[in-house]
Amino acid sequence: MKATMEHFTNPIADFFKSTNKAVIYIEFSIFGSLLVFVAVFLYFFYFKSKKIEPEEEHHKEKNQEKILPIKTEKKSTKSINKYLDLHLHLDGAITKEIAIKLAKIQNIELPTNNEEELENLLSVRPDCESLNDFLKCFALPLSLMQTPLGLSEAIKLVANNIQSHGVIYAEFRFAPQLHKKGGMTQEQAVRAALEGIKKTSLKVNLILCFMRGDDNQAENEETLRLARKYLVPDGGVVAVDLAGAEAIYKTANYRDLFRRVREYGIPFTIHAGEADGAQSVRDAISFGAKRIGHGVRAFEDPEVVELIREKGITLEMCPTSNKQTHALANMAHFPLMDFLNKGIKVTLNTDDMGISRTNIIEEYNYIETNFGLNYEQKKTMILNSVNSAFTTGTIKRQLLIKFGF
Repeated sequence: MKATMEHFTNPIADFFKSTNKAVIYIEFSIFGSLLVFVAVFLYFFYFKSKKIEPEEEHHKEKNQEKILPIKTEKKSTKSINKYLDLHLHLDGAITKEIAIKLAKIQNIELPTNNEEELENLLSVRPDCESLNDFLKCFALPLSLMQTPLGLSEAIKLVANNIQSHGVIYAEFRFAPQLHKKGGMTQEQAVRAALEGIKKTSLKVNLILCFMRGDDNQAENEETLRLARKYLVPDGGVVAVDLAGAEAIYKTANYRDLFRRVREYGIPFTIHAGEADGAQSVRDAISFGAKRIGHGVRAFEDPEVVELIREKGITLEMCPTSNKQTHALANMAHFPLMDFLNKGIKVTLNTDDMGISRTNIIEEYNYIETNFGLNYEQKKTMILNSVNSAFTTGTIKRQLLIKFGF
C-alpha cells in the first residue's frame, strides 16, 4: 500500500486538537529547561576542565623558568683550571715514567728496574736537610739528557706531562753546561732543546741558567754568548738565570756577569732568597732583576720587601720545594699571602716537580688548604704570571683570552 503524508500528519494534528495547549507548553518548557541545564553542566565540566589543563601547564612552565636560573647559578661556581709555570727546572721535572722512556730510547740501563725504587732515586728523601742535599737528586735525571735525542725528548715529555695538569704556558730553565758529559757542546744542547719545544703543542719558552761555582766562569761566559746569539722575543731562548748553591756562592759574586747581561738587553731572573737571606734578594735587585726565583726569605728584611713592592718585581714562589729544602724553619710562616696582600707580584710554580713529587695543581691546593687562598687571589697570581712571562704582548693577550679574564 502506498503511504501518503496524511498518514503521518493527521495523527499529530489530531493530538494537538484533542490536547490542552497549556499542558503542551509546560511540558516543552520543562524539557527545554532540562536541555539547557545539561548543556551548561557539560560546558563547565568538559570545556572548562580542558581550559584549566593548559593553564596549569603554563603555570608549571613559568615556575620552571623561574627555577632554572637558580639551578644554573649553583652549578657555575668560579674556578680556574688553567695555569702557567714560570719556574720549572727541566732536570728536576723528570718523573719515573719519563725516566723509563728516556732510558729506553737511548739504550741506557737504569740503576733499578723496580719502579718504586726508581721513583725514590729520582725524588727527594724525607730526611732532606738543605738545598745542598736537595741538589744531589739531579744526578740521575741529568744522566738521561746527555745526548741531543735525550734532551729534546725530555723537553717534549715534560711539556706533555704538565699540559695534562692544565698548564698552557711554561718556561723551562736548564744549564747547557750540565749536558756535556755525553760529548755535546753547550750550543748543541741549546739546539736540542729548541728542537724539543717544536715537538709539543704546549707553548714553551727556554731560560738558560748560569751556574754558581768555583771554576765555571768560562762555562758561564759561553752560556752568555749563546743566550745572546739565540735570544728571541718568543718561541725559543727568552732569558737567563743564575742557579745553584746560593748559600755557598753568593749572589754578589755575579755582579759583573749580570752587568753584561743587562748591557746585551737579555731579560733575566735570579735565584735569590732561597738558601740565602734577604741580602741575596737585595743584590739581585741591584743587578736590575725584574723577576726573582723564590725570594721567600725576603721577609727577613722589611726594607727588601718594600723594595720588591716599589719596583714591581715578580716573585716566582715554589712552596713544596721550599718546604723540602727547609728554606723556612716553619712553613706556617710561609710569606706568600702576606706578600700578596702587600701588593707584591707573586706567582706560583713547581720548581722541580719530579724531585718534589708535585705538580701545579697540588701547589695551588697546598696554598688554598693551608693559607686560605681564594678565587680572586688565585686570579691575581695567574695574572701576575701572564704579565711577567718572558714573551710578547701578543702571546700574553692570547693567554688572557684562554683564561677568559
